Amino acid sequence: MLRIRRDHTRFKKIVRGSIKKHLKQYITKGELIGRQGKKFVSIPIPQIEIPRFHFGDNGSGGVGQGDGEEGEAVTPEAGDAEGQHILEVEVSLDELAKIMGEELELPNIEPRGKMEIENVRDRYTSIRKTGPESLRQFKRTYAAALKRQIASGSYDKDNPVIVPIREDRRYRSWKTVEEPESNAAVIYMMDVSGSMGDEQKEIVRLESFWIDTWLRSQYKNIETRYIIHDAVAREVDRETFYHTRESGGTKISSAYELCQAMIKRDYPVSEWNIYPFHFSDGDNWGGGDTDLAIDLLKKKLIPAANQFSYGQVKSLYGTGQFVKDLREKVEEEPKLVLSEISSKEEIYQSIKEFLKSGR
Repeated sequence: MLRIRRDHTRFKKIVRGSIKKHLKQYITKGELIGRQGKKFVSIPIPQIEIPRFHFGDNGSGGVGQGDGEEGEAVTPEAGDAEGQHILEVEVSLDELAKIMGEELELPNIEPRGKMEIENVRDRYTSIRKTGPESLRQFKRTYAAALKRQIASGSYDKDNPVIVPIREDRRYRSWKTVEEPESNAAVIYMMDVSGSMGDEQKEIVRLESFWIDTWLRSQYKNIETRYIIHDAVAREVDRETFYHTRESGGTKISSAYELCQAMIKRDYPVSEWNIYPFHFSDGDNWGGGDTDLAIDLLKKKLIPAANQFSYGQVKSLYGTGQFVKDLREKVEEEPKLVLSEISSKEEIYQSIKEFLKSGR
């Protein structure tokens, strides 16, 4: 059993190393999200061959069924194509988050908000001589029995039989502790106007999945909300967020107004860690809407948030102006993080830009 555990641990290390090696490839491919379960992701790992048993004597030839004479050797024709060894393994989202954190060198987040409700949990931190049989600590019990038998002279090294008695029994003991709950609200906003196509939305979908994976590894409780906007903003569910097709113009301020109202109504700043993410191609309607959006950002959203993240996705039809306006009109603000994403290959770096501060 010990050897099996060692082999299993070694195999897990090999799998983990392969995931880290190919992490950038997984991040930029949407197929991985389709393999997602509730707590696990099924990942195809290349270049790992599964060991197999081969029955029969080494070097023996012969025929199983079909044409051929007894003793006639079988000489199959060799192919000229390289073999593919791909193994699908299940990896927990927590483990995936750890791997991503190590590979991208992400710091752990220091929570700002604390909910007033405390989480009560039992922690098993000590050993005692009484307790229910379900909590018996077998190693401690047998260690106590061994000590007693050695001390009494009844232990026979040639016949090392250890028989615990009542006084040898040891049980795990718990202590009830109260821990403040750290809660996070993640609010995704996306421009769904005519200039945002399927490719741009796929980039948003992939990036938000990995951001979610990291944030969920940092907080016990997390709420995710979705806002889409063209000239008007509205809250939608996850499915609608990723698959809505719209047309028309863009008013970024409409999304910021709805986001600010959502925070004010549902997420008191003193109790929640708030992460708004806005994705757009940078096109915005004229008539002073950019100034209104930036005013909302500076006075309402940035002060309320742990961090406000704006990702500008390159589009053939968008001007890409909004990120330039932010750099020009918002003085240097550490809680405002900007990222420009030209293609799927840049998602990897964009995630690092958004999460590297540990806010």
